[in-house]
Amino acid sequence: NNYHAYRYFGAHFEKDGVRFRTWAPNAREISIVGDFNGWDPEIDPMVRVTDAGFWEGFVPNLQEFDLYKFAVRGKDGELHLKADPFAFHAETRPATASKLYMLDGFEWNDERWMQYKKRYSIYERPMNIYEVHLGSWRLHEDGSCLSYRELAHELVLYVKEMGYTHIELLPVTEFPYDGSWGYQVTGYFAPTARFGSPKDFMYFVDQCHQNGIGVIMDWVPAHFPKDEIGLYRFDGSWQYEYADVNKREHEGWGTEVFDYGKNEVRSFLISSA
Repeated sequence: NNYHAYRYFGAHFEKDGVRFRTWAPNAREISIVGDFNGWDPEIDPMVRVTDAGFWEGFVPNLQEFDLYKFAVRGKDGELHLKADPFAFHAETRPATASKLYMLDGFEWNDERWMQYKKRYSIYERPMNIYEVHLGSWRLHEDGSCLSYRELAHELVLYVKEMGYTHIELLPVTEFPYDGSWGYQVTGYFAPTARFGSPKDFMYFVDQCHQNGIGVIMDWVPAHFPKDEIGLYRFDGSWQYEYADVNKREHEGWGTEVFDYGKNEVRSFLISSA
């Protein structure tokens, strides 16, 4: 029933290093690997700290943006390198590692917008929503995407001039495959690195608010892909997905279905939302 699980799980900076935590009830052993230890699973092991399968480890002297994964020896005996399910930042695809990141420190300037929301109910005022896929709304001449900070000015200006009150973003939670348009998520707590860092995304939202534009985010947890680095058989068993073969897969998509019967899975999803 912890609906802010990202405050505990994932990777969090402390005075002399970073505290890592993850949930893997059926794992035999887990370690933290990254550039800082040559991706060697023998150097920084994690310790199982609860019967529910919470694992914890500490690595000193790490820096923001350092790359890492969890090396999980699963119930099946195989060793798999997994991205952190609670990571705040990730490498830009096709690379797949998680990145250490500190969310604090951004200076918000949207107090006027926040007060406006409290004073006037959106349910009693006109709404005009512009739905947009950030990866294709406008491109540079070389075909590359605009950054969050570029979108904060070009997209926001366009939406404001056209008389919209809200922007609805197609999924921006981290995803590996461009062709899914964000609907096959691997990072439920990280805005995609395609367009910049989490603080760049904060800047985008802040600029929307300063211009009187609300932001609606598509949140798409109906299924998750079978990418090796993701939630698929995370601890070598059916952990995040249903064990029942009749419930486990969205056959049309070839993706897995979350096991909504598990408290930990519900906590994970509601915390993401």
